[in-house]
Amino acid sequence: MGSWNPSRGLAVLIIVALAFAAAILVLAFLVPPIIRDVEGLAADWPHRAVSLFERLRELPIAEKLDAARLEQYLSGTAGGVFSLLKGIAGGLVGFFSWLVLTAYFILDGDRAFHWAMSLFPSHHRFRLESTFLRAEQRLRKWLIGQAVLMLILGISSAIVFGLLRIKYSYALSVFAGLANIVPILGPVMSVILAGIVAAFDSWWKLLGVVIFYLLYQQVENAFLTPRIMKSTLNLPPLAVIIALSLGGALAGVLGALIGVPTAALVAVILDEYVVRKETAPAELAASDA
Repeated sequence: MGSWNPSRGLAVLIIVALAFAAAILVLAFLVPPIIRDVEGLAADWPHRAVSLFERLRELPIAEKLDAARLEQYLSGTAGGVFSLLKGIAGGLVGFFSWLVLTAYFILDGDRAFHWAMSLFPSHHRFRLESTFLRAEQRLRKWLIGQAVLMLILGISSAIVFGLLRIKYSYALSVFAGLANIVPILGPVMSVILAGIVAAFDSWWKLLGVVIFYLLYQQVENAFLTPRIMKSTLNLPPLAVIIALSLGGALAGVLGALIGVPTAALVAVILDEYVVRKETAPAELAASDA
């Protein structure tokens, strides 16, 4: 019997279909408890916030706290709980959009890329093509590394929150993983939300959350990030934040997803055509000397 050799397009479609089916199965098991947690947290937040405020007033340091501002803050953060559900839903939509775009670029990416390169003069084409390929390689490494870091934090948070018996642990761990893509601000946002929810039950749970995040940040910064994220974009954290903010403001979740790749492309082009152009004469003069 002859072996079956499907075409490249058919093979890609089969792989994408299998990945899509696997994603549907995973989401069918993971999404319902996450949505249930978010809905429960949104419903419980008002009266739990009032209870937490009353407990805060009993602390010895309560006299040094601005009670009115603190109560306003606890009440106002309820909007962030509702936006959490919106953010998770938007993230799922963005994921499927990314899956469709990935399938398209796998199927027709080479042809579209070479067509775009043909629009440029031949004497610039080789350098520009190598620049884009270098940007694509660095971006792929960054995306894989960032996904691994987000997954590690999400799983670690789920385990720790489960051991601490913190309510709504599914939603909190998903939020922690997703927020980890935003440098500096993401971990701060997740520890604030998880800390407030933990404080609803007891101060000891709040202390456990704070200790976990402090230890995890040390492990991530000293061990995980240097090994997982080496040879990637080398974008400054501020550049990533700006790219995510601008992309999200212009085109929502999908804009945030393409914001960092766009910033990476700009960084590589600047490195190729500005930095190397300026350093080349100096290096040539040094070699002649």
